[in-house]
Amino acid sequence: MNMSKKRPELLIPASSLEVLKTAVIFGADAVYIGGEAFGLRARAKNFSPEDMKAGIEFAHARGVRIHVTVNILAHNDDLPGAEQYLKELREMGPDALIIADPAIFQMAKEICPEIERHISTQANNTNYGTYRFWWALGAKRVVSARELSLKEIREIRDHIPEEMEIESFIHGAMCISYSGRCLLSNYFTGRDANHGACTHPCRWKYSVVEETRPGEYMPVYENERGTYIFNSRDLCMIEHIPEMIDAGIDSFKIEGRMKTALYVATAARTYRKAIDDYLKDPKLYEKNMPWYLDQISNCTYRQFTTGFYFGKPGEESQIYDSSTYVKEYTYLGIVGGEKDGAYRIEQRNKFSVGERIEIMKPDGRNVEVTVEQITDAEGNEQESAPHPKQEIYVRLKGGAAEKYDILRREEI
Repeated sequence: MNMSKKRPELLIPASSLEVLKTAVIFGADAVYIGGEAFGLRARAKNFSPEDMKAGIEFAHARGVRIHVTVNILAHNDDLPGAEQYLKELREMGPDALIIADPAIFQMAKEICPEIERHISTQANNTNYGTYRFWWALGAKRVVSARELSLKEIREIRDHIPEEMEIESFIHGAMCISYSGRCLLSNYFTGRDANHGACTHPCRWKYSVVEETRPGEYMPVYENERGTYIFNSRDLCMIEHIPEMIDAGIDSFKIEGRMKTALYVATAARTYRKAIDDYLKDPKLYEKNMPWYLDQISNCTYRQFTTGFYFGKPGEESQIYDSSTYVKEYTYLGIVGGEKDGAYRIEQRNKFSVGERIEIMKPDGRNVEVTVEQITDAEGNEQESAPHPKQEIYVRLKGGAAEKYDILRREEI
């Protein structure tokens, strides 16, 4: 390994215990999750205390860290519950808490000082003075605002203690609002983005109404499908890992705590290999770039941008014609175990006997197989698996699967 380059942490999101396990198996160094309260993705499934405890144990047994989001901007009524929640987290023992609110930060410092405190991107961390402020108060890490360039991050690194950590986004959805401070969701639906209930109205379709002509909707359009004027492209820095490392970033964060196991597996596996290849040999990283780009495009995604990292983005960073994701693979399920040559899965999307599907493996291989047989839990054969969440057993021809492998189907 090229020891002159510091190995960055690959930090992966998880919306459930199943997705957490996928993130760990497919290459995460750390996984960030939300509990049922006080995290900024209330619509994500989030973790019950039992699942969180199980997830922490699963990750720690494999040398992977768990970070828990406690990043709401608290109102008075939130404080007693937050205090209780932090006491529960102290018992569970995650490795870090991601916090935006100074009151919750202070509470965490008093209640569970042994758990690292990381400052959320929601706290708008745009300069080295802010980093030093949080360091003096006892923060181990600060997540940089998405609006920073790599040049600015490099300057922050040069002005903060060496042992202080910088976490920055490397992949995922970009918010249209500065550091996520958006009121659209609250205004339209009563669901507050700063309390974790964002409904993503920035993805909706808009028209203009002239004051003296109520009821006349004039579309703001660039083509016949209308316009989605706030709709941002997804960040993707897979081609710029050397620049991210050179800027002094300690943790590469992938956005997406509401994403499926397939998305998480694809992103984790691709960035894991890219980081490891680069640290082993920059020429290997360059050689494998076509593979990374092909794999990462298999995620459910919009279109890609490098965000603010190389200066302020222009109009090419927005998608004006559609909010539709490009989707090339359908997620069928995760292999849960094997019985008499059949693999147990909990079905996620319909598939049928005779179809060609892929086994997606953590080591980078995608093995094409044919579905030979589908049976239900009682052993009754069925031609297809049409019921989401049904437990089924699948026989595959052409390759073997292991526990935690993902089954997916390419969509032509």
